[in-house]
Amino acid sequence: MQIEYVTIEREYGSGGTEIAARVAERCGIACYGAQIMEIAAKELHISVDEAQQYEEKVTNSFLYSVFAMSQVQKGSADLLSMESRLYVAERNAICGLAHYGKAVFVGHCASEALKGQGDVLRVFIRAADGFRHNRAVSEYGIDEKDAEAVCRRYNKKREKYYAFITSRKWNGISNYDMILDSSRIGIDGCAEAIAALLAEP
Repeated sequence: MQIEYVTIEREYGSGGTEIAARVAERCGIACYGAQIMEIAAKELHISVDEAQQYEEKVTNSFLYSVFAMSQVQKGSADLLSMESRLYVAERNAICGLAHYGKAVFVGHCASEALKGQGDVLRVFIRAADGFRHNRAVSEYGIDEKDAEAVCRRYNKKREKYYAFITSRKWNGISNYDMILDSSRIGIDGCAEAIAALLAEP
């Protein structure tokens, strides 16, 4: 398989964004994460902060998710909630960026957006609670007493958004080609494992 794109979903504090950046640097390809939200927010004429708030408001309703995705496929975005329109804008951003060539995409259900766009390596990065807690404090500047709650909040947000878009479990093993534990093999070890697959002919 000649991999064209890598998509990374990750637990908060697991180092997924840093891993993505290292993979991209090793392989000489682009890496997109925050840019996806920025492009989507601009398309919808809202701020990035507003876009992030809409991501947190997504419904857990399976029936609404089915309805929303059916409207997306029909091109009837005007009938959708702002949360659904945000996903459409993010999907457009991801597909647009993919046209520039091989890349690593972080979050935003990129593997769903890139279905049919080429060979995609779907990766999930997890880590032990203590590792994620410590990174939240040392790398992201979260107060020690708040770290556990912040990790929980962001993971819940990602879980809900993924379920809303795909109707599947965010951390379900069947959704991914590769699941890596950064607390066991390290940030650099994860990056090397992914980059090695990208380098295969």
